[in-house]
Amino acid sequence: MKWIAVLVVFFSGFLAQAQHKKLVVAQDGSGDYTTIQTAVDAIPAFPQDRIEIHIKNGTYKEKIVVPSWKTKVSFIGEDREKTIIDWNDYSGKGDINTFTSYTVLVQGNEFRAENITFLNSAGPVGQAVALHVEADRCVFTNCRIIGDQDTLYAGVDNSRQYYKDCYIEGTTDFIFGPATAFFENCIIHCKKNSYITAASTPQGQPFGYVFKNCTVTASEVATKVYLGRPWRPFAQTVFLNSTLGAFIRPEGWHNWSKPDAEKTTFYAEYKSKGPGAAPEKRVAWSRQLKRKEAKKLSKPEVVLAGKDNWNPTKP
Repeated sequence: MKWIAVLVVFFSGFLAQAQHKKLVVAQDGSGDYTTIQTAVDAIPAFPQDRIEIHIKNGTYKEKIVVPSWKTKVSFIGEDREKTIIDWNDYSGKGDINTFTSYTVLVQGNEFRAENITFLNSAGPVGQAVALHVEADRCVFTNCRIIGDQDTLYAGVDNSRQYYKDCYIEGTTDFIFGPATAFFENCIIHCKKNSYITAASTPQGQPFGYVFKNCTVTASEVATKVYLGRPWRPFAQTVFLNSTLGAFIRPEGWHNWSKPDAEKTTFYAEYKSKGPGAAPEKRVAWSRQLKRKEAKKLSKPEVVLAGKDNWNPTKP
């Protein structure tokens, strides 16, 4: 029976390590793993405590899935400019479609990421998602999310996501999906004339996208950019105290050739700044919020509270 005792000690030690100590990923072999996916795979299902995967600088050519049973996982990069996860799938590449084109797919609740670049390097070839988030209660801090069309898929219904001090870059509908998502102090960079957001907020969901204290920038070729258009009829997108460049079209919003959507969408701004702020020229079916209305939308702990009163600003 001695071998059974040895196995028990081995597996107990392995599980204790995965449950408690941080895992280190380094391409040069100096860490616990050389790839991010193998580190994710080593985590037991539904760990009691948060598991931190510390990722050393390097470009990790991986297509990564954090499955639903890998909860409370953190990706912590060494430097967001130098810790890069890169893949190049896109819709139409073999059997790939928009929803399988991701570089990183997050399905495990309470995921967190810091100092990471999520990159889809396929280029301007159609829908190519860099980061696809289906999980609930997710936080991204000081990350870069870079692609072209459909860079960030904020799905699914009732998913809550918080992005702070992030850089998000793309071309068409590059922030899209049905989640409730709060973007604070982020830089949103437009690479060509198109649409920034394509929210598909489901009917009855209290909130959609909120951009607070964000700065919207653009490349030289982007001179006519819309803040958003509705993927589904009840789309919600709000910009609060954000700085908009001159490339933002005066009308601000587009109905996606769906006149009926004008009756149900909630597109609004509060104290937009910069040359792209033109409240008197916005489409009539958008709103300029009053101070009291904006106050309700300005706190992530309110917008993302849900039924469990989640506060994403707390550890």
